[in-house]
Amino acid sequence: MAHPLIDQFRFTRREWLRGLDGISDADGAEHLGPMNCISWTVGHLAWHEQRYWLDRAQGLILHPELNELYAYGAPMSTPILSDMLAIWREVTQAADPYLDTLTSDTLQTPLRYNGKDIGQSCGSGLRRMTYHYWYHTGEIQAIRQILGHKNLPEYVGDIESEAPYRPE
Repeated sequence: MAHPLIDQFRFTRREWLRGLDGISDADGAEHLGPMNCISWTVGHLAWHEQRYWLDRAQGLILHPELNELYAYGAPMSTPILSDMLAIWREVTQAADPYLDTLTSDTLQTPLRYNGKDIGQSCGSGLRRMTYHYWYHTGEIQAIRQILGHKNLPEYVGDIESEAPYRPE
């Protein structure tokens, strides 16, 4: 059984995906003023997952382009939403076996980059990424409202049955 924080993280991912349901490639590419488009945000979260759970945790990089095109501070671009979702799915599927190994003890160990402690524990990284998803979930729903989308998902979904609180 996965650690309770991993269950919450996976619930967060599912809620984020639920918020993307029904977005066309065209709407995913809409820029509203200085805001990044939805498809860029999908690439950005794929970058974050790859950065923490593949590169820092395991020394793996599946998509080097994520580091250049979707990192924090990367320039605005307009990727195709369906392409970005495919990359996100590939990255998260590759991350899941590692996430399944995390325990209360290993969540307290430092995340490392090039063998060096980066000043953040695995657990703090997990919290940061969870909150990062919720931030962009709200942003995406705001973009969708501006684009005129109707019947948007309400948050938070069925956490009581999908990811209820359970102690460590």
